Amino acid sequence: MTFPQRKINISWSENFAYAIGLITSDGCLSKDRRHFWLSSKDLELIENFKKSLSLKNKIGKYARGGEKEKRYFYINFGDVYFYKFLNKIGLMSAKSKIIQAVKVPRKYFPDFLRGLFDGDGTFYTFWDKRWARSFSFKLSIASASLNFINWLKEKLTKYYGVKGYIHKGDGVYNLEYVKGDSKKLFQVMYYSKNILCFSKKYHKMRTALKLDENLGLSFLQKQRKLG
Repeated sequence: MTFPQRKINISWSENFAYAIGLITSDGCLSKDRRHFWLSSKDLELIENFKKSLSLKNKIGKYARGGEKEKRYFYINFGDVYFYKFLNKIGLMSAKSKIIQAVKVPRKYFPDFLRGLFDGDGTFYTFWDKRWARSFSFKLSIASASLNFINWLKEKLTKYYGVKGYIHKGDGVYNLEYVKGDSKKLFQVMYYSKNILCFSKKYHKMRTALKLDENLGLSFLQKQRKLG
């Protein structure tokens, strides 16, 4: 009698929590209750995922929606035990609209959040016309599940003292944080130099924060202290 192979070390760590964040945002759990798929147009994101779970599977490329050029990267693998674990913490097949919450230890929530942000997060800068030299920015995380977005908002308020607000977009809900709270969440997610992250998003946020030190108005949306 043969038993299913265990490919994933199911043990909470910084990298493991980061992988859970990526799966929550961009991952796909197959209906066969065994296989997983993660895809992205950014190779670095797939490489980070592969490293975070110590996978040996090869990274492939594919074309989307009638396109001929293979511009997207993916990795897939199977592990029955890992699938069952993900079910227990709140992830499932066709999860995008029905996901409620994900059971992540508070210690590793920054890593989970960073994976979530790397997958479904955006960060953009703008100038507030109401004030001279008022450079500003926002951090946003999207989901098709309002219940999940509400859960995430409550967790971030409880853990890090940020408020945030929910904006309904085109088929998704966006949890958005203004300038001061974006700074706080940046510090939460990027607490060390020796962590897995999507470098493009990290450098974009870091550059904005550095620029804000010279251009931003100190009295606008001050960073909240964690109580």
